[in-house]
Amino acid sequence: MQIRRCATLFFELRNDAVFDLAHLLAGGDGLRRRARWLALAPHLDAEVEVGTAEREWLSELSPTRWRSIDQTQPPPAWLDGLIEQGLVISDQPEHAAHRNNDERVQQQRWWPLAALWHRFARWKGEDSVATMEAQGLTTAEGMVERLGAPPAEVVSRGEGGAEARIALPRATPGTFDQLLARRVTCRNFDTQRPLSSELLAQMLERSVMASARIEVGHDTAFLKKPVPSGGSLHPTETYLLVQRVEDMASGLYHYRPLDHALHPLPSPAQPLADFARKAVSGQHWFADAPVLLILAPRFLRSFWKYRNHAKAYRAMILDVGHIAQTLYLSATDLGLGAFVTSAINEVDIEHALGLDGLQDGPLAICGFGWRAEEMRNTELDPGGAVWSIDLDREASREIGQQ
Repeated sequence: MQIRRCATLFFELRNDAVFDLAHLLAGGDGLRRRARWLALAPHLDAEVEVGTAEREWLSELSPTRWRSIDQTQPPPAWLDGLIEQGLVISDQPEHAAHRNNDERVQQQRWWPLAALWHRFARWKGEDSVATMEAQGLTTAEGMVERLGAPPAEVVSRGEGGAEARIALPRATPGTFDQLLARRVTCRNFDTQRPLSSELLAQMLERSVMASARIEVGHDTAFLKKPVPSGGSLHPTETYLLVQRVEDMASGLYHYRPLDHALHPLPSPAQPLADFARKAVSGQHWFADAPVLLILAPRFLRSFWKYRNHAKAYRAMILDVGHIAQTLYLSATDLGLGAFVTSAINEVDIEHALGLDGLQDGPLAICGFGWRAEEMRNTELDPGGAVWSIDLDREASREIGQQ
């Protein structure tokens, strides 16, 4: 058997504290502390606790040069465990899954820290609303009570105080200024009013449709879209979860930007409404939207140009943000409500859409539709552009969920 270390490996020294009654009775503070080493690798789904000897042995094992197990004379007793956990890669068929995943991370040209961040920041089966409710963090008052006052909402830089500042003139509000003022995240969708297929098509045309295709050689092409993209690569794919659109069956779809068309996908294993709520990690005020857009970059598209690049992943996050803001403004212009959230269950979405997670995967979900006539869930609209509300009364209600 030939072995090597996994290609990308980080170690974290984590300090834990647990309650210890005996320590408290002995006059201590009741906390027993211990330090432990955790191995983290982007081809694995979970961290692995290792001992000091294992950590040192792994650091001496090459990630590129295969070594016969016979050369480890004698092999450490915990070697089999490291192989099963995926920290040591074996050439044996029964260990092919870890080997293939490790090779894919290398082949896809991820910058190692970005790969680790992306892999371990993904959620599965999380209910962010239940977590916030349990912690008392669903209102501004609750957050201040539990967390203390936040950093100031604005900050001053430079010297000289107010007298040194240069006042800027305010422009006369125009149509676009009024549009910006009306942009308010929607957390109250009208569940009885479907969206027309024409409005859906217009929203997609304004945000993610390709208006041109530019060929460079016989096998390379670039798209022109309404939004900017790092390297003009436009790696972000758009998947739709359609719940209430006229003349369109509910279900999952993939958007074709050159054809301006939707391609039906297999339905998720659970009812669509349940999957929508799971996708947005329990945020029921978003799950009710007639249409959810899952924005999922194809990382390989960006890494073709930005190979092992420290800024590539950040650029794709910005790409998703550009799409989200364009959707917001388009929805506002059409009289619709819209939202964007990154509090999503990426792993559950990947399973439903057949995505790889490292080759492609969701970064955010947007949604839009008709706003309800009654505000059931607080929306941050201090200027009263959408709602006529008692701002003093509403200020502390559920602001933490915006």
